[in-house]
Amino acid sequence: MGRGDTTDNGKPMSPKRSPRMKQMQKTFNNIKITLICGLVTILVLRGTIGFGDLSPYSAEAEKRVLIEDTNRLLAEIRSDKGPGDPEEDFNEPASIPNATYTLGPRIDDWDDQRQNWLKQNSGFPNILNGKDRVLLVTGSPPNPCDNPIGDHYLLKGMKNKVDYCRLHGMELVYNMAHLDKEMAGFWAKLPLLRKLMLSHPEIEWIWWLDSDALFTDMVFEIPFAKYKDSNLVIHGYPDLLFKEKSWIALNTGSFLFRNCQWSLDLLDAWAPMGPKGPIREEAGKVLTANLNGRPSFEADDQSALIYLFLSQKNKWMPKVYIEDSYYLHGFWVGLVDKYEEMAEKYHPGLGDERWPFITHFVGCKPCGSYGDYPVEKCLKSMERAFNFADNQVLQLYGFKHRGLLSPNINKSRNETNDPLKVVDQFDIRRHVVVGSSKT
Repeated sequence: MGRGDTTDNGKPMSPKRSPRMKQMQKTFNNIKITLICGLVTILVLRGTIGFGDLSPYSAEAEKRVLIEDTNRLLAEIRSDKGPGDPEEDFNEPASIPNATYTLGPRIDDWDDQRQNWLKQNSGFPNILNGKDRVLLVTGSPPNPCDNPIGDHYLLKGMKNKVDYCRLHGMELVYNMAHLDKEMAGFWAKLPLLRKLMLSHPEIEWIWWLDSDALFTDMVFEIPFAKYKDSNLVIHGYPDLLFKEKSWIALNTGSFLFRNCQWSLDLLDAWAPMGPKGPIREEAGKVLTANLNGRPSFEADDQSALIYLFLSQKNKWMPKVYIEDSYYLHGFWVGLVDKYEEMAEKYHPGLGDERWPFITHFVGCKPCGSYGDYPVEKCLKSMERAFNFADNQVLQLYGFKHRGLLSPNINKSRNETNDPLKVVDQFDIRRHVVVGSSKT
């Protein structure tokens, strides 16, 4: 590129800088930040203790400008760009102010499209071995955790889910990409679920499970026949939803969508509160005003779904199954300290409070730098849950953990010259329990 090169609008193009020049620019920016911070401190002192005769109006104006410059420089350094750096090679369309957000083009005939596709692609059936085809979906942010131990527990969570899917003939997707920059945080699952539904017409059910949720009953299997007339299965409590209007009446950390037009329509109705920024903040105020017990914060996917079901009950609820007969979501507090007692009294395959199907570590955030519970308590509890589940897998191979807080294992039985009898006795796949029946 020559010095005389220009852009289409006649403006000179900025030459790309070498790494050495970028480093010099960063160093210069750091020096400027130091000087600016010193000046801000002086201005604050003047305004606070009356130092000097600087007028309050000019002091406030200067302080505001300096703070803006500081924020701008910090943003440049953190993004590894300077003020003259070119943008990325690709261009994204600008957001349209006040436009209604959508997850994608409107689709009105998905059921017909999908049925035609299934007829034309008999090698990809939606039912395998007499069971609905299920895709388990989970994920985590694209960046490393704030603490390396968080990545370790994400890996353990992934291993736990791989084990369950392998044992029950399910497929698994682990996502680490933000498919839509507007739907970050709580809402990232919505564009992902829609994309997976449309890209995998052979899948009958898509099951979202948070990364901080662990299978703790490796034998239990979801009773899909029970949901033949439903399109959404979610853990919750009907009284809390319709009588109390509680913001925790349902939990969106674990739920199942049928791959159908109804589900696409629900995603379209659910998503408009999700775009980050003013829309999400204003929607949060609406949710807090209408849902009992909800703190004041930006809109989250769980509260938005509850609000949608309350405000449009007749439209959605006929196809929603609120499940409370087993733990599709089991809150970890009150469960993890009882695993030894459960193992003594009961057996896997129950899925309920006697042997929880899923233990969900809501409020722990092992990958983040903050949480609602002490980090040490969360990590110890997650270790106990993982090992409790892992023992159920290891028994086929003749091992078990030394204790629920130990990653080390011991032999649980002696080797035999007739191993197939052991397989018949301990292989989870031969002892699957569909649904829960309390006795």
